[in-house]
Amino acid sequence: MSNAEPETLKNMEERIQKLEETLTQVLCENADLKSKVQYSINKLESLQKENEDKKVAFSAGLLDNGIGHTGPTGIRKTLVYKRVFSNIGSAYDSNTGIFTAPLKGAYFFRFYAHCHSGNRMAVSLLKNGQTQCSVFSWKPITNGNASNGIVLTLQAGDQIYTQLWENTWVYDDDHSYTSFSGFLIFPL
Repeated sequence: MSNAEPETLKNMEERIQKLEETLTQVLCENADLKSKVQYSINKLESLQKENEDKKVAFSAGLLDNGIGHTGPTGIRKTLVYKRVFSNIGSAYDSNTGIFTAPLKGAYFFRFYAHCHSGNRMAVSLLKNGQTQCSVFSWKPITNGNASNGIVLTLQAGDQIYTQLWENTWVYDDDHSYTSFSGFLIFPL
């Protein structure tokens, strides 16, 4: 056996030891990366679900079908829009005519009202029973149309709806001249 062989064996043992140390370090780093990847996947899934919950929009016409008018009555009447075109997030209730905010945020609402000549028409948009904006047409010579829109800051559970004023009326048919729409602009 030559003197070079023990030296070669010693070098090989040192190299094997360094490789084992490197392997141990790589395995630890790999476990750490797996943990970070799993955390990222969980976070992404959570954000996707949260984003899905923030999709809120609706649009509805007053009459589900046919032709007719609502009013006049001696008291204010909540308009119940039956022809639902879209109700993403299911925040609009077509049985009551009320939109209930599912989360705190800035929302946009628009409503349209239509009446025939010689009839008085007035509709208000209310937030939790308080008038926010209105439209009005006093016995137009021809058909009367009016619309209004508003951006409101809502808390979860706030209710938005429209009311027909007492002794006024609105008309609707399959063209949905009288309608109500709203959507979440962004959560707060």
